Amino acid sequence: MRMDASFADLVQTMRRFKVGAVTVIDADRRPVGVVSEDDILLKEIDTGHGMFDGPRRRDEHRKAAGATAGEIMTRPAITVTGGTGVRDAARLMHRNRVKQLPVIDPVTGRILGTVHQSDLLRVFDRPAGEIRADIEEIARRLDVDLTGLTTTVDAGVVAFKGFVRNRSQIRPFLHAVRRVEGVIEVDADLGFVVDDLLVAPPLL
Repeated sequence: MRMDASFADLVQTMRRFKVGAVTVIDADRRPVGVVSEDDILLKEIDTGHGMFDGPRRRDEHRKAAGATAGEIMTRPAITVTGGTGVRDAARLMHRNRVKQLPVIDPVTGRILGTVHQSDLLRVFDRPAGEIRADIEEIARRLDVDLTGLTTTVDAGVVAFKGFVRNRSQIRPFLHAVRRVEGVIEVDADLGFVVDDLLVAPPLL
């Protein structure tokens, strides 16, 4: 939508196309921001300025007071090109907590379309049980004891929390898990019992 699109136009477009966000473009059809359902809802829940408001709250007040797409949007727009890999696009969505991305021409920067999370998840619809089985096989191969870890697999995102025996095991283990088919992202909060990478100082 254009930057001068009204609040009513935004709501109508989201309802008509059953989407949770719309891309805002400039006069040259280049994406400059995104208006999401959360941005729209700020109109209803914003309670006004406070004396100790931080940058985030001030930005929310700005959006709540806005009347056009350009005033309400979250910026900058996070974009991909037609050459962006499915895994990379899925990671962008996960890290930025968005469900769609504008697709742009890499030369002109103009919008060509939109890729939705549902489009990408068709590629990453491998059952969690199969992904978990691959992780267990990797752990056996690298001698990583999974009993000290809490492991979750959800929509292609694998999360680990806990401890492994040696510090040197962490990097190769996570690298191998990231390469498992169907894995979009790996979130790891891992500690270790033995720092076998610590170099002892030379004896004098």
